Amino acid sequence: MPINSHVSRRSFLALAGALPFALKASAAAAGKVPVGIELYTVRDELSKDLVGTVRAVGKMGYEVVEFYSPYYSWTTEKAKEVRKLLDDLGVKCRSTHNDSTTLTAENLPKAIELNQIIGSQYIIMASAGKTTGIDSWKAVADRLNAAAEKLKPAGMATGYHNHQTEWKPIEGQRPMDVIATGTSKDVVLQLDVGTCVEVGDDPVAWIKAHPGRIKSIHCKDWAPGKGYGVLFGEGTSPWPKIFEAAESVGGVEYYLIEQEEGPATEQLQRAEKCLANYKKLRS
Repeated sequence: MPINSHVSRRSFLALAGALPFALKASAAAAGKVPVGIELYTVRDELSKDLVGTVRAVGKMGYEVVEFYSPYYSWTTEKAKEVRKLLDDLGVKCRSTHNDSTTLTAENLPKAIELNQIIGSQYIIMASAGKTTGIDSWKAVADRLNAAAEKLKPAGMATGYHNHQTEWKPIEGQRPMDVIATGTSKDVVLQLDVGTCVEVGDDPVAWIKAHPGRIKSIHCKDWAPGKGYGVLFGEGTSPWPKIFEAAESVGGVEYYLIEQEEGPATEQLQRAEKCLANYKKLRS
């Protein structure tokens, strides 16, 4: 098909090169970012019946799951069984949560092997371990950088998941700022919204301040008087603004709903209600 004579070859190629990015932005704007679940939400059910629980959240409509630290005790055979389960369900595992010791030089190889088997790209540090001052947070950043370098050849990456502590200044500096500025752009800043909102910080401003590094977000809500007992979408978090910032600036690749408080016997029901709220909010 001939190119319109009014469009130069250079302009045509530039437009063609921009097309995939435009399509990606359009998909994000249309709410096409996959929604998943941090499996800590259904931890009691998961500990009793991993297969049944993963199958249940898959049938609910969750497209992604994030396993947390107990996965590290799996054998490679167990990981292969889990991968088959995920493939059968059409569910992806994009990341795992890990304690700080998993990212040490001696433990990281096992984490890499297990994550590769289940298809996970991101090995996220979900706990910094014991910290005693700002220098210890700088050491956390150093560990993340070291892990990032080891993961890069495998096409993988590491990241950090915040809680409340990281937003509170120590010696005049917020640990989250130390981690963000002290790590390479390859290190993901996985935003836990609820904890950010609880301490009075602004999740939207944080996303905009770190373009391209917010690859995933824990969609955990919070409300005064109810804390984390509220379901997703029923707290005070500004979700529409968060989604807009995440998809236009943050570089988000998937969302993970997390709801961590309530009766153990109602974990699956709450997970289903959270997803229904999410779909309603995104419609």
